[in-house]
Amino acid sequence: MVCGRCISAVENIFGNMNIKIKNINLGEIETEFEVSYKDLQSLEKHLTETGFERIKDSAHQLIEKIKNQIIVKISELDIDENFLLSEFLSSELHKDYSSLSKTFSQNENITLEQFFILQKIEKVKELLLYNEFTLTEIAGKLGYKSVQHLSSQFRNSTGFTPTEFKKLKVHNRKPLDQL
Repeated sequence: MVCGRCISAVENIFGNMNIKIKNINLGEIETEFEVSYKDLQSLEKHLTETGFERIKDSAHQLIEKIKNQIIVKISELDIDENFLLSEFLSSELHKDYSSLSKTFSQNENITLEQFFILQKIEKVKELLLYNEFTLTEIAGKLGYKSVQHLSSQFRNSTGFTPTEFKKLKVHNRKPLDQL
């Protein structure tokens, strides 16, 4: 689950199955009672039909936590230019960054830094399309040291400058869970 709509969709699945939720966050659900094996199989079927999956092994659970932390951090639009992804993730997940990075890279075929950049670029696309902020404001909110740095990273990732992207009729945005 990577957004509020995802949480709502999963809540509906659990509600339709009369499974009471104690706590739900991005990527995590705690039920009030133990779910039977039969209900668990049915739940997995419904989740899969809706485009979700239950993450069973610890490495994939950790990766989902990492992704969720990054997505939430970027959505807050409050990244300082001195922000360090390594310190942030280590602090939030209480694990050594090198082990987080290694687990992520081995399972996702992309580095944590690359994933972070891709997420920021998708946020830049979104903000450009909403036209609420200038490029300078966007750069400041997403921790870029300058508009030139943002523009360079944007062009490397998309093949377009931010201005060229805004002029396109088709804005090739990617769902956050597919980055």
